[in-house]
Amino acid sequence: MSKTFQGYRRANGTVGVRNHVLVIPSVMCANHVVDRIGRAVPDVVTVTHPTGCAQVGADFEQTKRTMAGFAANPNVGAVLVVGLGCETNESKALTQEIAARGQRVEVLGIQETGGTTETIARGIEMARGLVAEAAAHQREECPVSALILGTECGGSDGFSGITANPALGFASDRLVAEGGTVILAEVPELVGAEHLLAARASEPVAAKLYEMIERVEARARAMHVDMRYGNPTQGNIAGGLSTIEEKSLGAAYKGGSTTLREVVEYAERPSERGLIVMDTPGQDIEQMTGMIAGGAQVVVFTTGRGTPTGSAIAPVIKVATNSTMFEHMRENMDVNAGTILDGTRTLEEVGDEIFDWIVDAANGRQPAAEALGFHDFAINRIGPSF
Repeated sequence: MSKTFQGYRRANGTVGVRNHVLVIPSVMCANHVVDRIGRAVPDVVTVTHPTGCAQVGADFEQTKRTMAGFAANPNVGAVLVVGLGCETNESKALTQEIAARGQRVEVLGIQETGGTTETIARGIEMARGLVAEAAAHQREECPVSALILGTECGGSDGFSGITANPALGFASDRLVAEGGTVILAEVPELVGAEHLLAARASEPVAAKLYEMIERVEARARAMHVDMRYGNPTQGNIAGGLSTIEEKSLGAAYKGGSTTLREVVEYAERPSERGLIVMDTPGQDIEQMTGMIAGGAQVVVFTTGRGTPTGSAIAPVIKVATNSTMFEHMRENMDVNAGTILDGTRTLEEVGDEIFDWIVDAANGRQPAAEALGFHDFAINRIGPSF
């Protein structure tokens, strides 16, 4: 019998596991106003960022796609966009893009409204109205197949590819078997393991995966740098990882063993169900933001060194690779995959616990990062500002 959860059915056919009202700036110049609205209306969630202006080409398009996708994530019931009025990422155009994705959205401009103080006052009024609207949404029974799971590993160690990542892969396979979708990202951390994923894909999908890997390596060459100085990190090395290939072989386990169905760009929503690869950097917050902008309602984050980060709008479940770190950072961790090493549980048992956590989080259970109030947000940049 297929698993279900109590979720929020949206008008555009997607299903949310949270019902947030999001206040987001179209440009960094609106960060202060957004922050003040959030302080006055604690029932909304806010994010700020250093982007939205003086961007061109693919870099600008990626920023706009990310903001629109993040705002239209099914975990968001309504959005207030705050802009300045002269930015590249023009707030009304961004609002139209969000609305085109089926999201309830309002817009407010600082220059048009008449300055900071008046915009904050008007924004507080609008935010309270959206909160009242969103409160009318009720949870109802939804199939697990409606879930898109983001998978991530950060602060990896020598146990990541032995315990937590394979256990997450087992959970990923269970979700795919239910008809759900799993995003495997961190493309720099797939370098050296891409052939294993390509062997599970159709020829066009495999070709796109190889092209994506080459693109990452070409960026490093164009900058005249060796990306191995940034990945694995010094913390990864101290934790027992020696090369990017070694890290990649462990990281790839997160996606499980099913067919690779599609390869998508950063913050792009998958058009297929099943296992998906998304082009994100290895940097944790940029990666997490990209997957959530691509529609992921839940994220599972494995860590060996101990990474506390979380999202403003999606529950992020933390899986420790070893028992020592799990006990040392107990308040930040949800699942201890170190029990596999300890011999007290099997990989499959930990994988089942992760899967149960995914369903529980979809039902409203708060993982540690959410309970602690983390709301990290960062957009991957692929070009300089002008």
